Amino acid sequence: MALFVIASCQLMVVLDITIVNIALPHIQSSLDFSTTSLSWVVNAYTLTFGGLLLLGGRVGDILGRRRVFIFGVLLFVLASLLGGLAQNSGQLLAARALQGVGGAIASPTSLALITTTFTEGPARNRAFGVFAAVSAGGGAIGLLAGGMLVEWLDWRWVLFVNVPIGLLIAIATPRWIKESERHPGHFDFAGALTSTLGMVALVYGFIRAAQEGWRDGWTLASFAAALVLLGVFLAVERRSKQPITPLHMFADRNRAGTYGMMLALAAAMFGMFFFLTLFVQNVLGFGPLRAGLAFLPVSVVITIGAGLASQLLPKYGPKPFMVTGAVLAAAGLAWLTLTDIHSTYAGSILGPMLVFSLGMGMQFVSLTLMALSNVPVHESGAASGLLNATQQVGGSLGLSILVTVFGTASTNEARDLIPRFMAEATPAERLAFQRTGELPPPWADQVLTSGVSAAFIMAAIFAVLAALIALLVIQVRPSDLERLKGGVTPGAGA
Repeated sequence: MALFVIASCQLMVVLDITIVNIALPHIQSSLDFSTTSLSWVVNAYTLTFGGLLLLGGRVGDILGRRRVFIFGVLLFVLASLLGGLAQNSGQLLAARALQGVGGAIASPTSLALITTTFTEGPARNRAFGVFAAVSAGGGAIGLLAGGMLVEWLDWRWVLFVNVPIGLLIAIATPRWIKESERHPGHFDFAGALTSTLGMVALVYGFIRAAQEGWRDGWTLASFAAALVLLGVFLAVERRSKQPITPLHMFADRNRAGTYGMMLALAAAMFGMFFFLTLFVQNVLGFGPLRAGLAFLPVSVVITIGAGLASQLLPKYGPKPFMVTGAVLAAAGLAWLTLTDIHSTYAGSILGPMLVFSLGMGMQFVSLTLMALSNVPVHESGAASGLLNATQQVGGSLGLSILVTVFGTASTNEARDLIPRFMAEATPAERLAFQRTGELPPPWADQVLTSGVSAAFIMAAIFAVLAALIALLVIQVRPSDLERLKGGVTPGAGA
């Protein structure tokens, strides 16, 4: 029962990264988001979640993991309720950011609770296995669950569904989970605040550039603020006795390369889910449930790739899978750049999705192993937590860059299409366009597809960058191979 409670919380938190994706077109029309600003529905959650993940783990160590776990779950429940009740875009984004804070408190604490609840040995290994499986499968479950909720109820239920689940977890926790011992220490609030605000400013700068241009005053101010805040963050971390981000972790070239690869690959993966969700619903005309089912093969192939890598890693080491996985991800994304308004799911989307997913499956095990390679036992939590934080922050930053590319390409396409549309449109269509400024289908589909194709070009470049890092930076030592031959834990922490 303790494992069921802990795994349920992790599923709820991980699931919320993707469950909202399927609802994005409905959220956009309901709360009047532009396509570029729509990415904030994803970023508001992942930025606060990733930015505060390490601080959340520290809070549990110092104040007691069970009480902090319950607080994080209840905060997540409150934020979900407020998000479901949101009447405008600002309210929804504030609720999503608060959800991220709750998730950042609950998720690392739930992982730590396994170590205090289960004795070392087979019981703890099985518990970690369940936790890893829930973490890996949560994304696909979120897409399917989101499709069902939007199709059968309303987009608000992708948020409301967390309320009863979270309350049951909070009620069951005191009965089944013991409180952990408190450890002395201090909270690196300055590091957490400056890093999170710096990343928010950087992401806002890219999204603002997509809407208003690179010479816009707020765009330039956002980049300047990001530069200052992230500079202050680095200064704070160097002087802190218990930094939220142990900078010495980057001294090892393999670990630094692994974090760089995770940044690039997370950017590509978040972009694929975001833009394909819009494409299959807005251009291909899929309903929410059908769209959720369309992404299920991704989860299956990622599992196959991870299993293949975990079986062969002891013999060949992680580097071949890191290089091959990144190349496959780049190939799948490059294939997706060929999509147009005449594309079909079976003929143009499924194939590249499967290639991309196989590559990402190979990466999950390899990146986790390299991130934890040669790390002292007392710092293994920080190393794995930093990898997870890098994934969330990299996804948010990468998505904002892809949205900027999308915005520029779609604006240029619309500018080219408007004269043709005005020449061919009926008087009623011209009047509607003058009133709303939006092109009707199929013209709008052409604009969206052009932007999506350009975004996939940038995503493929991210994956190529990851492949180059794997090829040129990663060095597998003989000691690493010897340790791998002693046993591999598939996908833990991925």
